[in-house]
Amino acid sequence: MADNRDKTTDQMRMWKEGRGAQRADKLTTGAGHPIGDKLNLQTAGPRGPLLVQDVVFTDEMAHFDRERIPERVVHAKGAGAFGYFEVTHDISRYCKAKVFEHIGKTTPIAVRFSTVAGESGSADTVRDPRGFAVKFYTEDGNWDLTGNNTPIFFIRDALLFPSFIHSQKRNPQTHMKDPDMVWDFWSLRPESLHQVSFLFSDRGLPDGYRHMNGYGSHTFKLVNSNSECFYCKFHYKTDQGIKNLPVEEADRLASINPDYAIGDLFNAIANGNFPSWTFYIQVMTFEQAEKFQFNPFDVTKVWSHTEYPLIPVGKMVLNRNPVNYFAEVEQLAFDPSNMPPGIEPSPDKMLQGRLFSYPDTHRHRLGANYLQLPVNCPFRARVTNYQRDGPMCMFDNQGGAPNYYPNSFSAPETQPQCMESKFSVSPDVGRYNSGDEDNVTQVRTFYTQVLNKEERQRLCQNMAGALKGAQLFIQKRMVENLKAVHPDYGNSVQTLLDKYNADARKARDKKVAGDMDSARDYASTARCLNICARVLVSIIIGICLIVTIVRASSATYTYRKYI
Repeated sequence: MADNRDKTTDQMRMWKEGRGAQRADKLTTGAGHPIGDKLNLQTAGPRGPLLVQDVVFTDEMAHFDRERIPERVVHAKGAGAFGYFEVTHDISRYCKAKVFEHIGKTTPIAVRFSTVAGESGSADTVRDPRGFAVKFYTEDGNWDLTGNNTPIFFIRDALLFPSFIHSQKRNPQTHMKDPDMVWDFWSLRPESLHQVSFLFSDRGLPDGYRHMNGYGSHTFKLVNSNSECFYCKFHYKTDQGIKNLPVEEADRLASINPDYAIGDLFNAIANGNFPSWTFYIQVMTFEQAEKFQFNPFDVTKVWSHTEYPLIPVGKMVLNRNPVNYFAEVEQLAFDPSNMPPGIEPSPDKMLQGRLFSYPDTHRHRLGANYLQLPVNCPFRARVTNYQRDGPMCMFDNQGGAPNYYPNSFSAPETQPQCMESKFSVSPDVGRYNSGDEDNVTQVRTFYTQVLNKEERQRLCQNMAGALKGAQLFIQKRMVENLKAVHPDYGNSVQTLLDKYNADARKARDKKVAGDMDSARDYASTARCLNICARVLVSIIIGICLIVTIVRASSATYTYRKYI
């Protein structure tokens, strides 16, 4: 193997070697019929038209025409891998979920990492949050912990989510990324300041997927075997260490290797360098939540690690690459609503919105029976219910069992011991504006205490470098938001923007001056050409007159000669 070939670029050779001395399989149609010729159409003579009966061709083309399915509306670009989760610490006092049943227990998992805003073919080294989704295949059904590489998010109300995503994607007319859209939304929603600051810090450009942390981000509810409830947050800390890309390196990789992060993960696992993460929880009692200084379900904020320390739970290891990307990664579907007994949602507005949105988009993208796909199937639990039929039903459709409930024929019964926990709701139903719930205190802590001087400088440089593309009134509004966090934050970004804007004005003025010089040169040239044209016309007229006179004289001479 050539020195410059890694496991991703040498996959075909390794696949062939893996077959050993096996003979090549016989080539078939989708229906399993052997194919005699795969290189030539069936035609009426060597130059004649093709025949409708050429089912080898029609079978191939009909399937090709339907290969693509809708890409994810967010998190379209991603990588996947498989492995296991092992419990290393007992948390049964907090949670009865079987996945945490005892120390040493292992549970198979599937993981998908992704960018957020980019399309499937976009670069995975751009400045963007990274999705970090884990599917635990438990005996009580699948548990999908669908988070990001940040413990926070841009918004706290799910009603804003479609508009937020629209602002990050393409302009509806130009079909280009639009800094006005991006920064207009962020500057109008100050609750985004925490996540935006994290995004434009060094951690906004993780070096692949192995060197970043993961977070459930939302607040969840844990229930123990005594029906006692606790609020919690989930954390994955990378065992490879945090590693980020310098801006210049990220840009270089985006241009020469837009699949850098996918390849890095695949090669590491293929080489036996299995990445791992240590799994932690933070726990808050209901009484603590009642007295908490802010809304504990606000996904734009974090819980203090001093007040609510990280509690170790287990370790997640990835040790297998996907056998086929489409089957095991593109069709891999995560639903925050997939929670086994012992894990429940909190009142987090963003989480509540995702409980509906995620399975709904999977039904659109993959079909009503997407949970029957092997990678999504809860294979460690037996699915018995009253759901039937639908496109692409893959199994026996639960045979002749009754498809209605209740019934008198020993069909599946409810399990009262698995009832969700009870909770009280007292406030009036209404639409409550949460847009001004202290959007700056934790951002100020992040800026002044988490980041050092050099990191703050890079944050301001990164932010100004992106914000300069927006209109001046949007720049001004965003800077005012940053000043509310800390004067140094806003002033530093403004100073950089002033320089960028001055340079842009100089460039425009230079271009205008150049255009004016060009116009003057053009006018001068036009005048010269006009004069030359007039002279040329005069010369031509003179020549024509001379020719006319000569011809007239010649004619007179000839006439006289013959008289």
